Amino acid sequence: MKKVVKFGGSSLANADHFQKAGEIIQSEESRKYVVPSAPGKRFSRDTKVTDMLYNCYDAAIRKKDFQDKLFEIKDRYNEIIEGLGLTLSLDQEFEMIQKNFIKEAGRNYAASRGEYLNGIIMSAYLGFEFVDAAEVIRFNDDGTFNDIVTNELLSHRLSSTERAVIPGFYGAKEDGTIVTFSRGGSDITGSIVALAVSADVYENWTDVSGFLIADPRIVKNAKSIETITYKELRELSYMGASVLHEDAIFPVRKAGIPINIRNTNAPEEEGTLIVESTCRKPKYTITGIAGTDGFVAITIEKAMMNSEIGFCRKVLQVFEDNDISIEHMPSGIDTMTIFVHKDEFEDREQKVLAEIHSVVTPDHLELESDLSLIAIVGRGMKATRGTAGRIFSALAHAHINVKMIDQGSSELNIIVGVRHDDFKGAIKALYEIFVVTQI
Repeated sequence: MKKVVKFGGSSLANADHFQKAGEIIQSEESRKYVVPSAPGKRFSRDTKVTDMLYNCYDAAIRKKDFQDKLFEIKDRYNEIIEGLGLTLSLDQEFEMIQKNFIKEAGRNYAASRGEYLNGIIMSAYLGFEFVDAAEVIRFNDDGTFNDIVTNELLSHRLSSTERAVIPGFYGAKEDGTIVTFSRGGSDITGSIVALAVSADVYENWTDVSGFLIADPRIVKNAKSIETITYKELRELSYMGASVLHEDAIFPVRKAGIPINIRNTNAPEEEGTLIVESTCRKPKYTITGIAGTDGFVAITIEKAMMNSEIGFCRKVLQVFEDNDISIEHMPSGIDTMTIFVHKDEFEDREQKVLAEIHSVVTPDHLELESDLSLIAIVGRGMKATRGTAGRIFSALAHAHINVKMIDQGSSELNIIVGVRHDDFKGAIKALYEIFVVTQI
């Protein structure tokens, strides 16, 4: 058995959290490769180290004195080192950081130092070998990730390394220029390492016990998801569920490596297992509910629209020309409705409407804003009759009007549109009928 374990910033915020992570790693011989994030918040009003580094670097490039800011960051790490009882000095590393800040090495370099320094501490604490991600995670000259070269470098490097710490979040171009993934990218690094070493499991340790069926800020004491497929996860992540970086599934997915989301503060809990496919019957008809708001619906009406060749293409071309992405497009015989993000559409709305009039001469155009989209996702829906009926029943009982419903051909998800004011009430009503009552 071979496992890659990644720990998030909240799991490594201070020495006590480090010790918990260390106990988890050392409790199983199979946990051989560790991917740490930068230290997160120690308390609610605290600042993440990554944000401290950004602020420090911004001061440096504005030619302001940044020594105090850098000292505060160094103090955060020294606090962890002392709390762990290590005889470790990061003086040389901070001297190099200071020089590179003065040379304006870049915001990517600045942000990456959080994981880099935490990796050094973690390797010293565990007695594992430290492998700088800049040496094994490769980016192309245009800043895009090079998965082929990375897998070759990592596989070769770790083939002779029984236990190692590889910092998350960053890599480098061929010339050594540091490049980072998007925020939360340590999840991606863990997945890349898991692929390179052909891990049996990729454990992602955070501060929650896996995925919850619904947002706990909306549904109190929401139940956790035991097993979820990659496809279900993608649907929920796209609609706002955020425990794992959505790009983290791709490296392990093609190798069939499961991801296990675990809680550092409750290691006895099994968490959520993310798999390619499973014969395990889901506990509920649905796997999860997720949603996001801030949408606008543009409804276009024209008699005999369905017989006009190229009508939809012309309308969609207008949105493409204005760099506006389309979320959903339900249609009828003489109508089509396009859902777009309000923040993308608002500043260009009059230009878009004028262009639609120009290319298809509609009989009527109507705008409706402040809409929300909610996805009801689950592999169990395919084998269950009446799911859509239960959705309508739950929302009708809660006096919520459905503005749109869209079911994918895979029967994996159903998306409904509701007014923003009904957003939370709709999620509560759906959770009630599918999870609490289990009709």
